[in-house]
Amino acid sequence: MFMVLSVQDLCIARSGQVLMTDVNFELAAGQALIFKGPNGLGKTTFLRVISGLQPALSGKIHAKEDSFAYTAHADGVKPSLTVAENLQFWADIFDNQNIDTALSAFGLNDLKSRFAGLLSAGQKRRLCLARMLISNRPVWVLDEPSVSLDTASVTQLEEVIKQHLQNGGAALIVTHGHLDLGPSCKTVNLGEYKSNRAVYGDGAEAFL
Repeated sequence: MFMVLSVQDLCIARSGQVLMTDVNFELAAGQALIFKGPNGLGKTTFLRVISGLQPALSGKIHAKEDSFAYTAHADGVKPSLTVAENLQFWADIFDNQNIDTALSAFGLNDLKSRFAGLLSAGQKRRLCLARMLISNRPVWVLDEPSVSLDTASVTQLEEVIKQHLQNGGAALIVTHGHLDLGPSCKTVNLGEYKSNRAVYGDGAEAFL
C-alpha cells in the first residue's frame, strides 16, 4: 500500500496555546480519513498545519512536494467573474485546461455563465469544491466541505470524493456531518490528542 502522507509526533498550537500533541497517523493512496472533535479543539488549525499553511510546533510531516489541495470555510470565489471564469482562473494556476469535468461533477453547467457574486451559498460551495477536481493534487484537504450543501449536493460530493479515491487519490476531511465514502474511509477522533499543556511563549502570534 503506497503511503502519500505520514505524520509523526505532531504538536500544534494557536495563539500561544498548545492544542494537540503526539498526533500520529498515515494516509494511503485510495484512503480517506475523517477527523472528528468538539468545537474549539483546533481542527482547522490541524488541517492548515498538515497542508503547510502554518508551521507545527514540533513533529514531522512527510509528503511529496505539492501534494495538497486545501479548501476551508471561505469559498474563495471571485464575485466579478463567472462560474466558468473562476474555474478557468484556477485551471491556469494548476496547468489544467479542462474545466468541463468539474462543471459536470457538481452540476454547474447551467450556471457557468452566471457571475459568482449572484450565486447562492450552496452554489458557491459547489464552485469552491469543483476547484479540487482541477487541482492535479493527490491529497484533498477538506474543512467542513458539506456546509451549505443540500442533500443532492452532498451526494454529488460523496461521489466525487469516492471517484478521487478510486483513481488513487486520498483525502483528509474535518466535518461535523456525515459523509458516506465507503470502506476506504476511516474516522479519527482528534479529541484523543487534546493537549493539557499550558500556553507557551507570550501568545502574541497572529491567529491563523
